[in-house]
Amino acid sequence: MSKENLMHDLNPQQNEALKHTEGPLLVLAGAGSGKTRVITHKYAHFVKAHKTLPESILTVTFTNKAANEMKERINNLLGRELKQSWIGTLHSQCCRILRKEIKSLGYSQQFSIYDEDDRCSLIRHILKEFKIYEALYKGVSTRINFLKASLVGPEDFLSSGDGFGFDEKLAKIYVRYQDELKRSDALDFDDLIMLTVRLFKTHPEILKKYQSLFPRILVDEFQDLNYAQYQLIRMLAKAHKNICAVGDDDQSIYKFRGADVRNILNFEKDFPGAKVVRLERNYRSTQNILDVSNAVIAMNPNRKAKKLWTDKGRGEKVHFCWLNNEEEEARHIAKIIKELYLKEAFSFRDVGILYRVNLQSRAIEDGLREMGLPYQVVGGISFYQRKEIKDIIAYARLILNHGDNVSLRRVINCPPRGIGAATLSKIENEAKKKAVCLYDTLKACMKNNGIVVSTREKIGGFVNLIEKLSSASFESASDLLKAIIDKTDYASTLDEEKKQNLDELIASAEGKDIRDFVDRASLLTNMDESTGENRISLMTLHNAKGLEFPVVFVAGLEEGILPYFKANENEDEISEERRLFYVGMTRAKDLLLLTGARRRRLYSRIQDQEPSRFLRDMPKSYCQWIEKVAEPHPFRGRTDKKKTEVKKVKPLFASGCRVKHPVWGIGVIRDCYGDGEDQKVMVNFPNIGLKRLSLKLANLTKI
Repeated sequence: MSKENLMHDLNPQQNEALKHTEGPLLVLAGAGSGKTRVITHKYAHFVKAHKTLPESILTVTFTNKAANEMKERINNLLGRELKQSWIGTLHSQCCRILRKEIKSLGYSQQFSIYDEDDRCSLIRHILKEFKIYEALYKGVSTRINFLKASLVGPEDFLSSGDGFGFDEKLAKIYVRYQDELKRSDALDFDDLIMLTVRLFKTHPEILKKYQSLFPRILVDEFQDLNYAQYQLIRMLAKAHKNICAVGDDDQSIYKFRGADVRNILNFEKDFPGAKVVRLERNYRSTQNILDVSNAVIAMNPNRKAKKLWTDKGRGEKVHFCWLNNEEEEARHIAKIIKELYLKEAFSFRDVGILYRVNLQSRAIEDGLREMGLPYQVVGGISFYQRKEIKDIIAYARLILNHGDNVSLRRVINCPPRGIGAATLSKIENEAKKKAVCLYDTLKACMKNNGIVVSTREKIGGFVNLIEKLSSASFESASDLLKAIIDKTDYASTLDEEKKQNLDELIASAEGKDIRDFVDRASLLTNMDESTGENRISLMTLHNAKGLEFPVVFVAGLEEGILPYFKANENEDEISEERRLFYVGMTRAKDLLLLTGARRRRLYSRIQDQEPSRFLRDMPKSYCQWIEKVAEPHPFRGRTDKKKTEVKKVKPLFASGCRVKHPVWGIGVIRDCYGDGEDQKVMVNFPNIGLKRLSLKLANLTKI
């Protein structure tokens, strides 16, 4: 495509963004406004019109799926396939940098990459070792994730005093966790970013090298950057300042992962002289959907104003239906979908059902099954998280990196070879004493006459298997995977469906470099899963980001669900919940249907629900309101008359707060259920352990 055609293919605002080639640029791209088109055309424009080498444009997006789509579109614009490029997620870009440079930080270039499942497995192992309740592993993982996203290493945390929510036990676990990673020659997802920042800070010459390599930087979904990622981008952009940041502060919904909406709000302050271009023409939704979405998000303070418009016409009004309970809500959704399908108006793949929390899916799935409708839950267990796939990848990681303790623990007795928990525990203790990895300890055990002969033989069989596979030469990753499956006789333990999954894994590795394939498998997340089958898609609102459907249902428009009760009346949290609702609404192309239930089973008990406060912000003229309840609620959305205030349910206690019990002393609340005096809490008392308590009876005081 010629330079003229590149420009002709864009609207005036997109063209304005394309023409700005020197200095910082912020593209405020509203939902469905063609931001990917801007990035791909800008990339092609640099290569064609400015003769920029493709490998000198660092292009960052947030999912591997988005990166692959971006590469394909750029290839089409350029009329050729890019052989060398830096288009991908920030994690994959940092992995490439660290594979070349990590020796400067004292790590091996053969490091393994631990995904969330591997991280949790290691944390559980450490909690068990410290005799701490294992069920806390998810909370610990989240805290460590937050610290690393804030560039706070174990030593920084230990010296932080009361900063960053200091907790002595967490500090102990964090130090041990990071030591275990180093001993296993492994990095987790957050290390990929944190260690790259450390590399650039401690080795200015390496930073200068990559600043020279990337005179131009394009960043998609800029609002989703956390502190560590933002610092990394700022460091790389500092020399040339040719950074194009594309994003939308109204779609910043990943605060729980460390994303900070202030990064995009402060862009002009951090990059003085930045040009700002607003993309407000929407190519996705009808005007009714946009008017309702605009009205809701406009209620958020501290945002960069945008008003989306379209030339698609008004379209159907936005529907809201208030029902008796979640079963009726599910049947209502299923009935509408079936009617649309029978009318041949839409196929099943055209429908997305979105909800705030996973527990809402149970009733919806029941309703769809009852009606005989096909569906898939998106964001559940992804292909690369299935046990059989994780097992074979763990073998490959151990073959590449003998120090990978997490992978060794996973496969040493998989398939069963008679090396039980007691034997592994002895090996763990021996490895700890000698400060070596488990694999080296296993090799030493083969020569130890003090170990029972039968046990030595079993260990020897495993070690010899890994040694043979490690020393063999394989042309591609698929050859290695075939050898692992064959030599371990792994497939003999599986049913037909799981064997087919292994065949699919082997096919996907055909012709791929072994190290690249294993890295790619570790870097994939459930956000990279395809939704291509002719099935209704069910997912949380967080997982819906980046997707679109002709028909969208948003279920559970109730106080305590959307906004979620943990938002706890905090203005920033409520703003994030409003953005989450906005993202859900703007996934819809033709039909947007909202539902809520007067009564819902939550956390093992049925609760009376109030309509979401966000419904008050929706202009009634663009909506159709239906109530199918025995006792109609006076709430009817926004009118010019007196509004009925929605009752705001505020929990007495929240997760993370410190409380005092008259007998057991001071503890920390780990989880909460219910509301008001009916609230039940799970409290961790350091000297007692976890206790489930009813606030009516426990006599707790907040400290």
